[in-house]
Amino acid sequence: MNLRPLVPIALVAASSIGATPPQAAIHLNQLGFLPDGAKRAIVAAASTTPLRWTARDARGGVVASGKTLLIGDDAASGDHVHLVDLARLTAPGTYRLSVAGETSRPFVVGADLYAPLAAAALHYFYQTRAGIAIEPRYAGDPRWARPAGHAEEIAPCFSGADERGMRWAGCDYRLDVTGGWYDAGDHGKYVVNGGIALWTLQNLYEREARAGRFPFADGRGNLPESGNGVDDLLDEARWEMRFLLAMQIPDGARATVPVGASGGAGARAFRTIDAGGMAHQKVADRRWTALPTRPADDREDRLLYPPTTAATLNLAATAAQCARIWRTIDPGFSATCLAAARRAYAAAQRQPQVYATSSFTGSGGYGDDDVSDEFYWAAAELYATTREPVFATALQHSPSHAAPVHAPDWGHVAALGTITLATVAGVPASAAIPARAGLIAAADGLLAEEARSGYRIPYATLDYPWGSNAVILNRAMILGVAQRLTGATRYRDGMVDAMDYVLGRNPLDQSYVSGFGARPLTNPHHRFWAHQLDATLPGPPPGVVSGGPNSTAMADPIAAKMKGSCAPQRCWTDDIRAYALNEVAINWNAPLLWVASALDEPRERLLRRH
Repeated sequence: MNLRPLVPIALVAASSIGATPPQAAIHLNQLGFLPDGAKRAIVAAASTTPLRWTARDARGGVVASGKTLLIGDDAASGDHVHLVDLARLTAPGTYRLSVAGETSRPFVVGADLYAPLAAAALHYFYQTRAGIAIEPRYAGDPRWARPAGHAEEIAPCFSGADERGMRWAGCDYRLDVTGGWYDAGDHGKYVVNGGIALWTLQNLYEREARAGRFPFADGRGNLPESGNGVDDLLDEARWEMRFLLAMQIPDGARATVPVGASGGAGARAFRTIDAGGMAHQKVADRRWTALPTRPADDREDRLLYPPTTAATLNLAATAAQCARIWRTIDPGFSATCLAAARRAYAAAQRQPQVYATSSFTGSGGYGDDDVSDEFYWAAAELYATTREPVFATALQHSPSHAAPVHAPDWGHVAALGTITLATVAGVPASAAIPARAGLIAAADGLLAEEARSGYRIPYATLDYPWGSNAVILNRAMILGVAQRLTGATRYRDGMVDAMDYVLGRNPLDQSYVSGFGARPLTNPHHRFWAHQLDATLPGPPPGVVSGGPNSTAMADPIAAKMKGSCAPQRCWTDDIRAYALNEVAINWNAPLLWVASALDEPRERLLRRH
């Protein structure tokens, strides 16, 4: 077991105190570098020939020197860029890099860089819990303490007309859906987005357990459940799992919902269906609350929104994964999860075309009219847990079977099933071997993209979407899986490059994570972490990642003013009102946690297993 003491949460936030320093011309990871990992810096300079560079230690002595690799014009950043490879700096210490008359901030080379970040990224989920008071003794600082939001949430179904004039019949029951995580900067709780976030935490536990490494062992996560004999990562995951279970519709319940593909202008035929075993898409406010609004001060009606096939399959997949993980830790909870997974999967098979609509005010739509990938994911999780042939057959008949692997997001989840098939012990070779090959091929494709990217990240595109940082971190997760499968250093170095970008090696010289780096995130779009608007409210706790640059959906007024005038990687600002650029979300923090924890594992331990 890995029982290194974690840096206290309150101390990690120290880097965000005081005025933000100006942008630097030399861009690098503002946490520093691991001794055994890739060490790259990017310099924006107009020179069309390589530049001389030197690295000096804390005493001013030159410890390395060389010439930059000229990359040239980079459309994603708008910069003319050079790369500095600092691989020779393996001795722990503090250094500075000088290039063409510019000198970097001091940076460190050292082990254990990522343990505090992983701890803070996990603690984000406690900070965003619904249904429980966030207490000073667990919050890390009294600033982040708050009363429980939605402490007794027994919600009815939405009924009446939506914003498009469609009328919904509602239901004849209420569900107690207290708990879970708030999705983002608002107070909605979503099964679809909760599903991928929960899967990522549970998958991280499975990854760490296979290595015999438990960085979040009981008591190390500073949670109310600490001391109960259960790994704190699992305690946090169970908080969300219980919410997803509560969103499942009772057997025998009927629902009148639109079924089938959209028939133009968003219209679908309403039908009354057997909804037993399905999951509601979300529980959320009737209308959007204002910025800022403390969770406990939310006075809007809380409503269950109609069930969907996608939400039902998210429940089936994560509950099947839950059953596998908890089988020997808490057999009763494991059995509850497996029963819910089976009910959900059967309900989705019975109702395979119930899709979300984006016609409700006060919450996001998370619409998805292709759920073949969700069926594949759920079948993979159930197969890995039960080994039952019916799920193997479902996998073989899925369009996702043998299709190229792509990094996941909430609407594209096939890769989650493929990761499970490739990595869970006991999955038959007939399923595991093709899954592993697909993941390795995907990782090779990401490294090829990195070679085409000016800032050397595994993302070669000019289209930066909403939550682009999570796109990059989910790609890093694919690289991390490939590293575990092969032992190849290049995949771990690709993970480092992705994290370098998020932590400062980007054209804005910005750490997109609160509390970490010289220029951290300070003003996320959030209703409680809203110090920018209300001095009595706090800024974010450490370990919260911004969605990042968005050049494709510049929907808020701040982003709209930037549209057409910013290179894709520069379409961002640290402003609470910029929800399209600077929102935070559970499905974005989950891969931050996964990658930080993976990078915290020493490379030599990884190599010994291959």
